[in-house]
Amino acid sequence: MNTPSEVAVTGLGVVAPHGDHPDTLFEALLQGRSAIAPVFPELPKPAAAATVAFDESRWFTKLQLAGVDRVSQLAVAAADLAMRDAGIPALADSGLDAERVGVYGGCGMGGAAALEAAYRGNGRVSPLTIPAFMPNAPAAHVSMRQGVQGPVLTYSVACASSSVAIAEAAKAIQRGEVDLAIAGGSEALIVPGVVLAWQAMMTLAGFQSGEAAQAVRPFAADRSGFALGEGAAFVVLESAERARRRGARIHALVAGWGLSSDATHLTKPDAPGQARALRSALRQADLAPRDVGYCNAHGTATRIGDVVERNALAAVWGDDLDGLRTSSTKALHGHLLGGAGALEAVITILALRERRLPPNVNGGQIDPDCALNLVAPGDAEAPALEAAISNSFAFGGTNSVLLFRRA
Repeated sequence: MNTPSEVAVTGLGVVAPHGDHPDTLFEALLQGRSAIAPVFPELPKPAAAATVAFDESRWFTKLQLAGVDRVSQLAVAAADLAMRDAGIPALADSGLDAERVGVYGGCGMGGAAALEAAYRGNGRVSPLTIPAFMPNAPAAHVSMRQGVQGPVLTYSVACASSSVAIAEAAKAIQRGEVDLAIAGGSEALIVPGVVLAWQAMMTLAGFQSGEAAQAVRPFAADRSGFALGEGAAFVVLESAERARRRGARIHALVAGWGLSSDATHLTKPDAPGQARALRSALRQADLAPRDVGYCNAHGTATRIGDVVERNALAAVWGDDLDGLRTSSTKALHGHLLGGAGALEAVITILALRERRLPPNVNGGQIDPDCALNLVAPGDAEAPALEAAISNSFAFGGTNSVLLFRRA
């Protein structure tokens, strides 16, 4: 029986609230700089979000922008940056067979800007609205920009979308279905209608004037919810053997992944379901809980979600839970929903590569029911870190865990 090939991460690309370079993003997170700020002052209730300063002219001509929603624009940019980081600026010149390259994209809600424009268009709806808002548009645009002729797949699994996409891409590499995978996701939902809808669910953080940057408080006793974020993140995956043969830089190895369903409730998370995904990732990586030193938590700062995630980690790690340093970076870059898993995977890879951990900020008094070894601001060093996980737990009950090892 053949041993499954190691899956290497050779490219990282982000277009995030903290910038469009992974190192810039990571340094901002290490410093605890929040990108969350007030949005839409015209709304009846205060709202905050983390937005991207994006210059679409770097990636598109005015003609190309017709019918391309912001969610697809961000995806095209992040995927292009990931390919360049992997040393493959042009697929046609790489020697790769385009039919052996795949795009695996995650997107939770599609082109929100296109839908908002259609609803508010005073009776005039653009004929390009449908192709602009369909959830598979980002992956399709990435494939067209890169010239990918292999599988181009979209996973729409709410907050787990792009984490699932990376897991599925890693499977495809391991099974030899493709030689190279561009995997990740994007989301661009910062429009009034979407913000109002999330406010109606009572899941967004409340805040007083001037306190938006500190509104999201994962695992804190006074937490009140998350803030939306936008952005895109993609990774380039290939077999470690192929990466070493071509002299590529390997940021990390995708050692394991776990997927499970709660099968209990559409919006209420379930600790046993999450624990199943955690155990599956560990089992595939052939690691014990004590071997994993960092967890980038899903950590949405909701009343129920944070406790359930802590209980799932405790159920799997047991007496080794204190050795698992944990933080939720959503307090700084917001919750990217369908793009969250990919962005947080990149952050986890950088933490592992640099052996430095982003802090869990705005904690204040920690909820006793959320007792974890949370990374304190200024306590970033992790010199012995060898493996780390990134959790993504979604509405609908899908749980996705990605486990990375140092190369």
